[in-house]
Amino acid sequence: MDMVPEKKSNPSIKRVIGVASGKGGVGKSTVAVLLAQSLAARGMSVGMLDADITGPSLPRLLGVDSFRAESDGNKLIPIVNEEGIKVLSINLFNEREDEPVIWRGPLLGKAIEQFWNDSDWGELDYLIIDFPPGTSDIALTALQTIAFSGIVVVGTPQDYVSMIVNKSVRMATMLKTPVLGIVENMRTIVCPHCGKETKLFDDGSEGGRARIGLPVLAELPWRSEVAQAKSLRWSKLSAEAKKDADTITSEMELALASLKPASSS
Repeated sequence: MDMVPEKKSNPSIKRVIGVASGKGGVGKSTVAVLLAQSLAARGMSVGMLDADITGPSLPRLLGVDSFRAESDGNKLIPIVNEEGIKVLSINLFNEREDEPVIWRGPLLGKAIEQFWNDSDWGELDYLIIDFPPGTSDIALTALQTIAFSGIVVVGTPQDYVSMIVNKSVRMATMLKTPVLGIVENMRTIVCPHCGKETKLFDDGSEGGRARIGLPVLAELPWRSEVAQAKSLRWSKLSAEAKKDADTITSEMELALASLKPASSS
């Protein structure tokens, strides 16, 4: 079996960025939404595909969890949030937000293919794809099917996490997908009362960084207003959270610009 079949591009989408993690609970979806919101605030046309089928969170984070997606008979129609970000998620097709998706691997993979092939995304500057944690069937299908411009990896600065993250990095590399860098989330915690930052993990993360061998795109603190927000609306984010989001975006764009032409979409 060919591990890297011919991947499909969408000429209406300029760049496709995956946001992945080796494990759950590291703030991957939060980082994906902050990236999308920052791009939209810069005037880009942005879409988000929720590939975390069994743990979808994008509708809630984007403030569209009360809506339901539709089809015109041929194509799935994304929901558009107040910032103009288009989103497709399995939760937008369920009657209830807490309804579980109890599917085996092949069905999960087919859902990703349908979201990619059978959706009316329109003209986009960026499509952000929020991966499920780890190296599951969904991640494999996405990396084999979609011509990604690059992958952003999210992890917490813990020594054992670097080992798990490296699995996702090596998977992307094996499937000929450029990995742009890592976002280290929750490196510190910011006191909501005095603003003081305290180190959250004491992990020897420099060694972990060396093993992964990726540039660090951003080091994000844990912020209560982000972690506890029902949705991450750009107008409601603090100046500090917007700065964090803009750092991810700027560093990602620099990493994309540094890729060889043959590797870019």
